[in-house]
Amino acid sequence: MKKKYLILLYYHYAEIVDPGAFREKHHLFCLDLDLRGRIIVAPEGLNGTVSGTEEHCKKYMHELESDPILKGIEFKIDQSDIHAFQKMHVRVKDEIVHSSLKHIDPKMKTGIHLEPKDFQKLKDDEDVVVLDVRSNYEHEIGKFKNAVTLDIDNFREFPEKVEELKTKYKDKKVLTYCTGGIKCEKASAYLLEQGFENVYQLHGGIIKYGIEAGGVDFDGKCYVFDNRITVDVNSVNPKVISKCYVCNEPSDRMVNCGNPVCNRHVPICEECGWELQGACSEECKIHPDKRPYDGTGYYAREMNGYNPYKGLYRDKKLS
Repeated sequence: MKKKYLILLYYHYAEIVDPGAFREKHHLFCLDLDLRGRIIVAPEGLNGTVSGTEEHCKKYMHELESDPILKGIEFKIDQSDIHAFQKMHVRVKDEIVHSSLKHIDPKMKTGIHLEPKDFQKLKDDEDVVVLDVRSNYEHEIGKFKNAVTLDIDNFREFPEKVEELKTKYKDKKVLTYCTGGIKCEKASAYLLEQGFENVYQLHGGIIKYGIEAGGVDFDGKCYVFDNRITVDVNSVNPKVISKCYVCNEPSDRMVNCGNPVCNRHVPICEECGWELQGACSEECKIHPDKRPYDGTGYYAREMNGYNPYKGLYRDKKLS
C-alpha cells in the first residue's frame, strides 16, 4: 500500500557563495511546503534528509533540480506512514559532512562511482576490498558481507586509520561505501591523495543499493538519522548480525539508551527494551533524567516552544 509521506535523502557538492542567504530562502521554502528534517548548507554544498507529503516532496525535488547551482542533484526516496522528523532545521556549517578533510574538493577529484549493479558484480573479486567508512554503531547493526570496518566513533577519525589500511590494501581495488554516498566522496578522494590507485565508491550508498540491487549480501539493517533509526535493505538474502547489548541474543532492533547522559546507540531486543524501559543497563534505568520509553528507542528532542520561523525574515530579495 502506498504511504502518505516520502523521505528524501540527498547531498550535492557545489559552490554556494552566500550560504547564509541560501539558507534563509531554503528554510522558508521548506516551511511553506511543511517539510521537516535536517539540512546543512555550507560553502561546499548541500546535504539533507527531509520528509513530507508526496506532493510537497515532488515540488521540493523539482525546485532543487531546477536550480543551476544544484545541477545533477540526486535523491534517494523512501516511503513512510508519518513524518520522519518533528522539526525543520536548516543550518549553515563549514562542511556538509563533519570531517577533518576540509581541503578536499570532491568536485575536483574522487573515487570512481559504481552504480549498485556494478558494485555487486565487482565486490567479490579476489583483488577487491570492500571498505565501510561509517562509524562503529552504524556498521555493528549492518554491513556488507566480508567488508572491512573501521574502529571509529566519528567520520573525523577516518584519516587516522588510513595508515593501517595502506599496509594491507594499498595494492588492491578499494570499494568504499556509506549510507547515502556523501562520506565516500571525501574518503575515496583522501585514499587517492594518500597513494591508493584503484579507488571506487558505491554511488548512492547503501540506500540506493537496497533500492536498485535488492540489497543482496548486505547483512543486518542500515542505520539512518531519523526516527526510524534503522531500515531494511536486503530483500534477497537477509541476515541478522547484531546481538542484544543486554542479553547477547540475536537482535537488529536499534535503540538509543533512554538515559540522555549515556544515549548509547546499541541493539536491544524487545524483551530487554521493556525490562530496562529503554535503558542499556540497570544503572541507566534508574537515572533521574531517563526519558519515558514508548517501545521504539527513539527520543525526539523536546519541542520547548519550538518556532520554525524564529530568526527568519521574509526579505523581498529572498522571496
